[in-house]
Amino acid sequence: MLHRKTEILNIERESVIVTAKPKLVQGLLDLIEEESDRHEFSTLCKRIESTIRAWYNLQFEDLMQLYSLFDPMHGPKRLEQLKLSVEEVDKLEQRFLQILFQLMSKSNFKILTDDEVEVATSGEYLLNMPIAVDKSKLDKKLFTTFFSKGHFAEVPSFATQYVIFRRGIGIDRTTDYFIMSKLDLLISRTWNWLLQKLRLQKLPEEHHHVVSKTLSRKLSIVESDFGVQPEDTHQKTRDENLHIERIRIQNMDISFKNLFHENTVQEPTFDRIILVYRKASKPHPINSPLGDRAIYVKHFRNIPMADMELVLPEKKNPGLTPMDWVKLLISAVVGLVALVGSLEVGNADVWVALAILGGIIGYIAKIYFTFQANLAQYQNLITKSMYDKQLDSGRGTLLHLCDDVIQQEVKEVILAYFILMTQGKATEEDLDRRCEQLLATKFNEKCDFEVDDAISKLEKLEIVSKDSEGMYTDESLTHANDIIGVTTDELVEKTFVKSK
Repeated sequence: MLHRKTEILNIERESVIVTAKPKLVQGLLDLIEEESDRHEFSTLCKRIESTIRAWYNLQFEDLMQLYSLFDPMHGPKRLEQLKLSVEEVDKLEQRFLQILFQLMSKSNFKILTDDEVEVATSGEYLLNMPIAVDKSKLDKKLFTTFFSKGHFAEVPSFATQYVIFRRGIGIDRTTDYFIMSKLDLLISRTWNWLLQKLRLQKLPEEHHHVVSKTLSRKLSIVESDFGVQPEDTHQKTRDENLHIERIRIQNMDISFKNLFHENTVQEPTFDRIILVYRKASKPHPINSPLGDRAIYVKHFRNIPMADMELVLPEKKNPGLTPMDWVKLLISAVVGLVALVGSLEVGNADVWVALAILGGIIGYIAKIYFTFQANLAQYQNLITKSMYDKQLDSGRGTLLHLCDDVIQQEVKEVILAYFILMTQGKATEEDLDRRCEQLLATKFNEKCDFEVDDAISKLEKLEIVSKDSEGMYTDESLTHANDIIGVTTDELVEKTFVKSK
């Protein structure tokens, strides 16, 4: 089936290394020829992970201890037992947010911006009705206080009540008949054709257009008729980005001939989304002097960008929008005027009058039945998002985040050391380029490698050095293992083996 319009999302590469650590380590070991070097490198990888895990343990413990005070299930009892003042609780919750946001950054999660939300929700996928948040049910003080300290240069407009973190990009495809969506599209086109025939609507101009909208972090949409792309002076940059096509029913050539044919629609997804918010509450002088201090942390996966409203907190019950009511009113008025006008003409054609009346009734029925179908689809998607899309919440999400931070840091350090070990000394820029090339050629992964973070960890481990010309050199495998030394994990493992 032909597409009337091609819609491409251009998304900047992210810093996260998707390849699992065991696969990464094994892939690097396969590139080492000497058996003794493979053994030494395997030992070094284990020691690097053990050391980095130890660095973060105190921070992780601090995070989990703080969250125990704001856990929706057990937090209120903990706060009641500690008998803390309002000011003390305020400081503790701000400390919790500070550590949480730091770990989000370390794990390569980004705060979703207003521009990214605009691009993500500019299309339609499976959810075809507007979803709004009931702001009266969400607390404003928690994040307003946090962001007022100037930790971030760009803060989204909704961040006073909830924050959405996103990481990774994927693709979701759905194959179905989409009967209601097609009927809706055909009725809309028929109604527009009727209005044009009655000269109540201006005929659309026939032209091929290209729209390019560049946003922060290079998240953008390019729309073009028949896939025609403009000249791009930044082709090299764009080639390094992800290019994902949105395939929607609205962009297809739909007719009554193919109404009952299956179609496949496609939408880019946010691979991971973490939502953080607090519900609104009022302190009670006796029952709840601190108010409800629970902080909700929810973890979702594979959320289609156009349907990201599904993860929003405290959603309002959907209904007919003001625009739908305006359409109903205008349709009735315009239709009645056209009908009366045609009847006043002496040689009025009865079939024309019936066509106008049928068009009015059909369009009103279309709005009503479209709403009912969308409401049923919305309820189904909400259920699916709760059971299929939600990975975890609360403490489980934080534990997953802590482990994810370690895995990312370890993979960066191991990869950077391997490049220096096998390809010789390099500047920071060369090391960055070589790491990205190895990820692309060996693991088929495009990644914006965080070379500065990797070098920082290598220097802290003291297994690389920098000369006066800015060139980084690795310590030999044997020496690097001696520098880090035997870790607690190795001692425990040896003790466990002996006990057997």
